Amino acid sequence: MTNYRWAITSLLFFSVAINYMDRQVLSLTWKDFIAPEFHWTNNDYGTITGLFSIFYAVCLLFAGRFVDWIDTKKGFLWAIGVWSAGAVLHAFCGIATSGITAGKWLVGFEEARRIIGTVDDIGLVTSVSVTLFIFARFVLALGEAGNFPAAIKTTAEFFPKKDRAFSTSIFNSGAQVGALIAPITVPVIAAKYGWEMAFIVIGAIGFIWMGFWVFMYKKPHEHPLVNKAELDYINQDTISETKANNNVARPEKKIPFLQTFKYRQTWAFAFGKFMTDGVWWFYLFWTPAYLSDVYGLTSDTTMAKTLIFVLYAIVMLSIIGGWLPKYFVDKLGMDPYAGRMRAMLIFAFFPLLALLAQPLGHASYWFPVIIIGIAGAAHQAWSANLFSTIGDMFPKTAIATITGIGGMAGGIGAFIINKGSGALFDFASGTTLVDGQAAVMTKELLAAGAQYLNGPMKFFGFEGIRAGYFIIFCICAVAYLIGWIVMKMLVPKYKPIVID
Repeated sequence: MTNYRWAITSLLFFSVAINYMDRQVLSLTWKDFIAPEFHWTNNDYGTITGLFSIFYAVCLLFAGRFVDWIDTKKGFLWAIGVWSAGAVLHAFCGIATSGITAGKWLVGFEEARRIIGTVDDIGLVTSVSVTLFIFARFVLALGEAGNFPAAIKTTAEFFPKKDRAFSTSIFNSGAQVGALIAPITVPVIAAKYGWEMAFIVIGAIGFIWMGFWVFMYKKPHEHPLVNKAELDYINQDTISETKANNNVARPEKKIPFLQTFKYRQTWAFAFGKFMTDGVWWFYLFWTPAYLSDVYGLTSDTTMAKTLIFVLYAIVMLSIIGGWLPKYFVDKLGMDPYAGRMRAMLIFAFFPLLALLAQPLGHASYWFPVIIIGIAGAAHQAWSANLFSTIGDMFPKTAIATITGIGGMAGGIGAFIINKGSGALFDFASGTTLVDGQAAVMTKELLAAGAQYLNGPMKFFGFEGIRAGYFIIFCICAVAYLIGWIVMKMLVPKYKPIVID
């Protein structure tokens, strides 16, 4: 038997790695490189990341349907092409800000920074730059929304049900690899060549991946490198169902889009995504800022890069997430859904460690980093199995659509936690002003008579921004257990969707 399906998995692995590298560039550059230039606050960054989550959510709703309609190969090419262009687009937000605020368009990156520094209206610079970055994040979200629907659909094409979680956990670990590579490359590029080049260099990698996808992907039954033995292995579920149906193959019918919302299985998957996606995105988008705000470790310092690297190295342990349900199915004889739900329950307990992240952080910044790494590993293990429940329940013709619906729910959850975090952190640190202006303008505003709306927040023994992070860590800790309980209530037992 050939094993070409694992070559396809490797392609999916690299697509996810590139996906997460493109997402990480902003989180690794905004605090120390971009915010000083454009006078951003935590709330401004929260607005950008929160709206990205909403864009991603809405685009996912349509991206899944788009991939099911245009099919996997073309859908993936469109997705990564658009998001790579969006990633590169971020680099030109500075020049566009220079053009809008000072009328200087035909300038280089360095000249744009100098011109922006001479603009008297700081509020205008902030407003324009935030708006431009929001647009760039929209293009990024539009393309990235197609990644997981296409990847999950590809996995369903090349693997039987019992192996899909394992394959998903492998390609999903590309998120950790991307997150590992980003902190040791992006700040270096930004410090040496400017933050703009970090977006350009990382964004261009996606165009290289497209070439490999064009030449390596074909449907299993059309691929010359997939022999009959491997094809039979891939199609073992269909073969078994055909035999059980008196050797009569039942063609898979497409589910009308609105009809998908009638199934409890759809709502179970969507709720699981809603409760937990935001947790991962919070760790992804805010950990570099957390190290800077709480411990004074800017992203370009050796210690900050080491901590982020160690964090995502721990997250790599999530690969066990695909092996555990396979063990339950092969060794204990459980059906795929039951095995997956048992594994997800186990993984749901590990994020509770986040309750200790801030208390133990008093002793050393290593404790919250290790805890966030363990919680992140649990999330990725949970996520790999959550994605695979779609293939357990729905026909292949609906997999990308259901993935998109769940992704939309996850994006809404991510918007709430990202936007809420930014507002909370500014409020908790006591830097919110009565007129709503940015804390970075304190000297000018105080000279004009502005006053603070609040002092530093105190909560459970924590003060200032540390109190804000403690609140968010508590929310992240319990999200998975709540998600699992509701999913189990909606779909207590294995019940695949059959369209007559």
